[in-house]
Amino acid sequence: MAPPREPQAAADPAPPLSFADGSPQDRGALREVPLRSAPRPSLLAARIESLRGAGPKLAAAAGQMGLDTVGDLLVHVPHSYRDRAAPRKLGELRIGEEATVEVEVRSARVRPTRRRGLVIVEASVADDSGPAKAVWFNQAWLVDRLTGGTRLLLFGKLDRSGFRVEAHEVLGAGAGEPSAGIHTTGIVPVHPASERLRAQRLREWAWQTRPLARHAIESLPAELRARRGLALVGDALIGAHFPEGLDEAEEARRRLAFEELFLHQAALAARRSARRAARPGIPLAPRGELVEPWLESLPFELTGDQRRALGEIDADLQADRPMQRLLMGEVGSGKTVLALSAMLRAVEAGYQAALMAPTETLAEQHAATLARLLADQSIPFTLLTSATPAARRREALGRLATGELAMVVGTHALIEPDVEFGRLAVCVVDEQHRFGVRQRAALDAKGPGGHAPHALHMTATPIPRTLSLTAYGDLDATVLRELPAGRKPVDTWVVGEEKRAGAYEFIRDRLHEGRQAYVVCPLVEGSESLEAKAATEEAVRLRATEFADFDVGLLHGQMAARSKQAAMERFASGDSDVLVATSVIEVGIDVANATVMLVEGAERYGLSQLHQLRGRVGRGEHRSQCILFGDAGSELATRRLEAIVTESDGFKLAEVDLALRGEGEILGTRQHGLPRFRVAVLPDDVTMLTEARREVVGLLDRYGSLDAPALGPLLDAARQRFGDEAIAP
Repeated sequence: MAPPREPQAAADPAPPLSFADGSPQDRGALREVPLRSAPRPSLLAARIESLRGAGPKLAAAAGQMGLDTVGDLLVHVPHSYRDRAAPRKLGELRIGEEATVEVEVRSARVRPTRRRGLVIVEASVADDSGPAKAVWFNQAWLVDRLTGGTRLLLFGKLDRSGFRVEAHEVLGAGAGEPSAGIHTTGIVPVHPASERLRAQRLREWAWQTRPLARHAIESLPAELRARRGLALVGDALIGAHFPEGLDEAEEARRRLAFEELFLHQAALAARRSARRAARPGIPLAPRGELVEPWLESLPFELTGDQRRALGEIDADLQADRPMQRLLMGEVGSGKTVLALSAMLRAVEAGYQAALMAPTETLAEQHAATLARLLADQSIPFTLLTSATPAARRREALGRLATGELAMVVGTHALIEPDVEFGRLAVCVVDEQHRFGVRQRAALDAKGPGGHAPHALHMTATPIPRTLSLTAYGDLDATVLRELPAGRKPVDTWVVGEEKRAGAYEFIRDRLHEGRQAYVVCPLVEGSESLEAKAATEEAVRLRATEFADFDVGLLHGQMAARSKQAAMERFASGDSDVLVATSVIEVGIDVANATVMLVEGAERYGLSQLHQLRGRVGRGEHRSQCILFGDAGSELATRRLEAIVTESDGFKLAEVDLALRGEGEILGTRQHGLPRFRVAVLPDDVTMLTEARREVVGLLDRYGSLDAPALGPLLDAARQRFGDEAIAP
C-alpha cells in the first residue's frame, strides 16, 4: 500500500475583481465601501411642484417645456457651460473685466431714473481690498434682501459706473439653499430655458434634484457598460449638471447621448420585430405574364440603380413576412416605375394595390402617371381623395371591398374607416415622411384575413444615412442615386433685387423660344406680417406687367381639386407659358418643356426643398436654369444659398441641410415618430449612432430578442423614453 500523502495547504482564493475595470479588490477596500440603499425610481415621479421655489406659475412654465416631474428635470441636461474662475479681489479688477467677487453689503437703495420701465438697484459693497458699487437692472425686489452685513458672491463686469451684476448668490443663506457658487464660480451649467423659466431657476432646481440622480434606472446592459467603460447613469447625470471640469461634462454628455441613441435604436428594432411577428405577409409569386411584358414595353431603359432596387423589392414581395422598405431617390430618379411594378405584382397574383400620397395634387399626378404607364393594360384603377364626388366614392368603395377594383391612388382618404379592401397585398406610401406612424399603420391594418400588406415607402427628399438611422431605422433602405439618361444639370444663380429686370428679360427670351417657366412663391395670399411674395397676388401682377404677352397660370394647395387639375393640365399641354405656384409643385409635376424656374424668398426654404423644386426643370432636352431671389440676411441663409448653387447632388445637400438645421426640419415637419433627442446632437454624434446601432444588432444576434431577461429593463426604458408607439407594431 502506498504511504499516505502529506496534507497540502489550501490555496488562497483569488481576490475578487472590480466589475468595471477588472482590477483586484482586497477585503479592506470592499469593507470600506459605504452601504447604499437600493435605488427607488418611484422617487423621480415626484411633481416639479415638490421642489423649493416651484410655485404654480413656474411649474406651469416647466410643464410647457415637458418638465412635469423631477425625473424630467434630471434628464434636462445643460446645453452649454460657463467657466467662471474662483473669486477675485475687487482691487485687482480692471475696467471691462469679467470676474466673480465675494463681498459684504454695506447699504443698498433703488435709484430713480427718468427712463420708463428702467429700475436700477445700487449696493455699496466691499471686500478686504476696498469698496465698490454693485449695480442690478430691473430687480427692485432685491433691495429688501441686500441688508447690511449680507455676504454675496457676484459675477459680472466692472465698468466706470460700478460692478454690473449678471448673477449673484447669498452666502450663508441657511440650510436647504443652493450651494454657494453654482451660479457664480467654477463650471456653471446653462440649461435650455424659456421666456417664462430662466436658466438660473432651472440650475437651482437641478441642484435640488442632484441627490436623486442615483435613483435613475440603469437601462444599459451591465456587460455593455463594462465593456465600453461607461459610467453609471446616476454619476453621468450628476457630471452633466454640475461637473468639476469641462472634460467631465463632455464625458458625461457622451455617456448619456450614447444611452439615448442606443435606446432609440432598440425601440426601432423592437418595433420592426413586433410588426413582423404580429401579422404575416402575403408571399407573391415571381414576376410573370403581366409584369415582365410591361417592363419590357417601357419606352426607356432602367438604370443600374433601378434594376438593383427592382431585385430587392421582388425578393421582399416573395417572402412570407411583410415588406417594409424605404425607397429614396431624387426627383426624376425613377421611383414611380418601381412602385408601379410592385403594385402590378399584386394585381398579377390576384390581389389589390394602393398608392397613398400626402396631397391631392400629388395623388392626381400619380393617377395621371399610372394612366400613361398603363395605357396598354386593361387594369382598372381609381383616384380617391376628399374631393371625390359622393356617388363616385360610393361606387369605388363597393368595388374595392369586393376586390373588383385592382388598384387605387389616393390621399389620407384611403385610411378612413369606411374604406375596405377585399385583397390588399401591396401599399405604396409616397413622400412617406409626411405621414405619421399611426397613419401608415392604419393602411397596414387593411390587409386581408389578419395578413399585413407589403409596404413600399418612397421619398424624393434625399435622406442622409445619419437621419435614416434615426427616423427610419425600422425600414430596409434602397437608394437611387443614378439619374436616367438625358437629365441635364441645372444652372443655378442667387441674385438680388438689382437683377430682377434682367431675370424677367431672360425668362421672356426662353418663352419666345417656346419654352415654359415656373415662378415659385412662399405664400398663397399676401400677409402684412410677412414680407414674402404671395402666389395669387404675384400671378395677377405678372399677367399685367412682365408677362403680359404670355399666358400665366396659378396653382396652390388651397384651390379646389378641379381648378388645380385644370391648371396642371393647361401647363402640361403648353397652353400656359408660366405657372405661378407655391411649393406644392415640389413633387409630382413633370413638364419636360419647362426649363426656367424663378424662386421668390429662397432663404425661406430648406436646402432639400430647394433642390426638389429645382428638380422640376432640367427634365427635357433643353438646358435649364433656376434663379433664386433670396435675402441672405443671416449666416445660415447665406450658407444654404451658397450650397444650392455649388452642389447638384441631393444627398450631399441633405447632409449640409442636416448640419445646418437639424434632423427635425430637414424632413419639412416634426412628425409623430421622429425622435427628439435631449442629449445627442446629429450629425455630430453620427459615429456614436452607428456604434449604438451595432450594439443593438449584436444583442439581437446573441439573445434573439431585446426582452431577454439578461437585458434587464432595456425595452421598458426604450418605451418610457420614446413612447409606446416606438415599440408597438
